Amino acid sequence: MTSFVGANITKTYTAADLTGAESGKAPRLGDTYESYDGKVYRFVKYNQGAGAIAAVANNVVGFYAPAGVSAGQTNEVTSDVSDTAANGAGVLAAAPGNGEYAWIQVKGVATLTTALVSGADGNGLVLSATTDGTLKVAAAVTDTVCAYAIDASAKIVMCAFPY
Repeated sequence: MTSFVGANITKTYTAADLTGAESGKAPRLGDTYESYDGKVYRFVKYNQGAGAIAAVANNVVGFYAPAGVSAGQTNEVTSDVSDTAANGAGVLAAAPGNGEYAWIQVKGVATLTTALVSGADGNGLVLSATTDGTLKVAAAVTDTVCAYAIDASAKIVMCAFPY
């Protein structure tokens, strides 16, 4: 894992970009980037999952876990909640295609595209298990909190995803 300066967080990459002649200019899987405003991003692979859920910029993704069973994937993410183990990974900074690579935001303030399923300002939030790409209020002590509602009605959250 490398941390560096000057990432284009809205750019998506193909597998060829990571291995071809331009590979030295592309991030590596698992790289992190901290922007001037303190937001932290991680470079991951997008998997649309069994439900073929397309990526949407500023939607929440979870760690890829086929049929909800984790195989320890930490650099592959999906918006298909049926293919996660309910562990939020981050907020997509772009909309990569299936099998493409992109940045996810893991720390700092983010504005989501999709409204929260539930929650009020100040609530701890978890990956929604019923609605792809968003968060809901943490209801149990065993829930994995990954963000906090700053302004729930405006879809503004403070990211606290693991990285």
